[in-house]
Amino acid sequence: MAITGVYLYLAPTLPDAETLKDVDLQTPLRVYTADGLLITEYGEKRRTPITYQEIPPQFIDALLASEDDGFFEHSGIDLKGLARAVFDLVTTGRKKSGGSTITMQVAKNYYLSSEKTFTRKFTEILLALKIEKALTKEEILELYVNKIYLGKRAYGIEAASQVYYGKSITELNLAELAMIAGLPQAPSAANPIRSPERAVSRRNYVLARMYNLGKISEAEFQQSIRQPATARYHGATSEISAPYVAEMIRQEMIRRYGNKAYTSGYSVYTTINSARQRAANAALQKGLLKYDRDHGYRGTQTSYAVIPLNVPEAPELEEWIAQADPAKDVDWPQTLEAWEEKLRDLGDFGIIEPAVVMNATEEGAWVYSIGKIRWLPFAGMTWAAPYLSVNSVGNAPENALDVIRNGDLIWLEATPSELKLAQVPEAEGALVSMNPHNGAIEALVGGFSNSDNQFNRATQAERQPGSAFKPFIYSAALDNGFTTASLINDAPVVFKDASLESTWRPENYSGKFYGPTRLRQALYRSQNLVSIRILKQMGPATAVRYIQDFGFNPARLNKDLSLALGASAVTPLDMATGYSAFANGGYKVSPFVMQSIISDTGEVLYEANPTLAMAPPEEDATGNSVNEGTAHSNPTSEINAEQTDKVEAPTLYAERIMSPENHYLTVSMMRDVVRRGTGRKALALGRNDLAGKTGTTNDQKDAWFSGFNPDLVATVWIGFDQPTTLGRWASGGGTALPVWVDYMREALDGAPEEHFEQPEGIVTVRIDPDSGLLASPGQKDAIFEYFKAGSAPTEYARTKDIIPYQEDEGGSGGGSVIPEQLF
Repeated sequence: MAITGVYLYLAPTLPDAETLKDVDLQTPLRVYTADGLLITEYGEKRRTPITYQEIPPQFIDALLASEDDGFFEHSGIDLKGLARAVFDLVTTGRKKSGGSTITMQVAKNYYLSSEKTFTRKFTEILLALKIEKALTKEEILELYVNKIYLGKRAYGIEAASQVYYGKSITELNLAELAMIAGLPQAPSAANPIRSPERAVSRRNYVLARMYNLGKISEAEFQQSIRQPATARYHGATSEISAPYVAEMIRQEMIRRYGNKAYTSGYSVYTTINSARQRAANAALQKGLLKYDRDHGYRGTQTSYAVIPLNVPEAPELEEWIAQADPAKDVDWPQTLEAWEEKLRDLGDFGIIEPAVVMNATEEGAWVYSIGKIRWLPFAGMTWAAPYLSVNSVGNAPENALDVIRNGDLIWLEATPSELKLAQVPEAEGALVSMNPHNGAIEALVGGFSNSDNQFNRATQAERQPGSAFKPFIYSAALDNGFTTASLINDAPVVFKDASLESTWRPENYSGKFYGPTRLRQALYRSQNLVSIRILKQMGPATAVRYIQDFGFNPARLNKDLSLALGASAVTPLDMATGYSAFANGGYKVSPFVMQSIISDTGEVLYEANPTLAMAPPEEDATGNSVNEGTAHSNPTSEINAEQTDKVEAPTLYAERIMSPENHYLTVSMMRDVVRRGTGRKALALGRNDLAGKTGTTNDQKDAWFSGFNPDLVATVWIGFDQPTTLGRWASGGGTALPVWVDYMREALDGAPEEHFEQPEGIVTVRIDPDSGLLASPGQKDAIFEYFKAGSAPTEYARTKDIIPYQEDEGGSGGGSVIPEQLF
């Protein structure tokens, strides 16, 4: 009667078991590259649901042997086990023994709390019976393996397999499957990382049960119980390192969906190109490490006590431990385990990794990095002269003991040819690379390591770009009456301007003055005084109105003559966005990194629809867009391009912000920066389709290079987070440009050369290089220059040396020497 009463009381409150067919498992947010590689996942619970068909049959045998060997025969409850559990609960008030079937655990996990009371247990039983009627055994088992907690934030067997072994459940051997199957009983206390001995004992129990039930042979049993525990913690699986991009996506998803973003199984596909992202990671880290080594070794900040141990040549880790004499040496197994935990806690630093010095000698040192012992030769430390200041270093070391000691926490860089000592750079940097045709960010690195500092310098560091900003000034000048041959006097000048310092004496970076200089020369030589005089003639307000269309916030652009020297605060992303117009023919695109959002059921929740850098089909006869600017009626951000709810999104065309003529002339001058100016190191790429500009600010606090070809833009910035000098030898061309070259070498590998098409409104004229006027007929040093139609000089320069008239072999005359053409 009592049981009947309880049933009548509880039955109306029971949930509908049919709802389990549509259960929404909490799954993490996953972020992918454009080509489908996993960047990272976010969420309290690591879970990757799998279907029943994907579960290895041997795992099912192991799980049932461990948890419920009568699962496929009972109706949801195990009467004997249940009677024992109920007796314990009633007589002691505590649960001492099992009794729950897998179906009952499904009922508890999906509907009930872990409260240990008679009422909850009886509800669990009734629910189990309902579930057995509503679902098949296979459906119940699928729910169970995807829901159970298995330690280390892993929910479900696929997540546990990834956490403990770094691979899918379908790739595990029998011993590993049994290890996972043994976890549900005590997932935290008996997991193979925290308690390997207890976990192995539990695993062997599962294997024994499988053998006794006839699920495995004696040979399989004997082989599996002899296998050592190989589990170790594997963080969130990542196929490509792009932590700064991942954080940008996380913030945007939280803005859109709140905390639901972490649990609803969203998959976000970014615009990141995995090959280019890898190239960007490596290029920036290599560049910062080179700068750091050039400025000396700062020494180690952390040491661990260690007793030296003589080591044989090329030891394996097991050999090292086996030969250790406990009476003379440290407890190596315990020491190495402690070191490994500390080293892992340091995080991911890309191409360098932490290590501890085990035994240092004059010739080098045996060092321990995660999972291995390595020999670091003195040859890998010869660079490590002591750091004295940003401009000086001490004497070079004579042997390894001048640099490191036993127990030192050090950093290593492994190259194909050697192992070298390294250190985490104090100087920082950023690299942004974009597709100029639509604004898609294809690579973004916000610093040397996200593990060390989460500040995203690519999007958040507002720094002065220096001369890298000059192309915008020069383009504005071309739009306001100047030509590429306009002659500007490069001479000392003193300005008294109330908006600046009381007296301002700007200088060129080289400290030299060149006198009258053509506009083209001034840009590729990066002459400050010419840029200032150009801006003074135009007026800062005119320049700001023109430049803001490149995507710069006008409120952050200086309204005085310092604008000419790049003294306004911009981010690397701002610069890459602005340079995209130079690359794409003069169109304004907006940066974005989120391509699409996919729900856990495969529904497309969002698809980016960026503006395209091309003329819309309905152009009038003059080449001006009839609907120019329409694409920007709803501004976009670096996270999102324009979104539309229509199934077929309309094509959005970008606004043209440079005339075809202005664009061609500006780019031709920027190509000369690479061909003969401050960007000559880019010639190492052996391409003829590159253009860009270096930038170095006052006191060498910032080093920049922004450059492009018609299909790819990249901006590199290097500096200290707290602005201070990089040293008297630092410059955009020497510090930032090599990083850009390393990146573009990989990013453009295999890409054919592209060309900047010359528009119809451009004419080519022979001019005198000194005056910028028309060259005299037959002038020896005449050069070709480009002009907008109607803006070429009409006056001839004073007569210089004339090339004598020569008849060709056919007697037709002509045949003057063709002067060098600049472009």
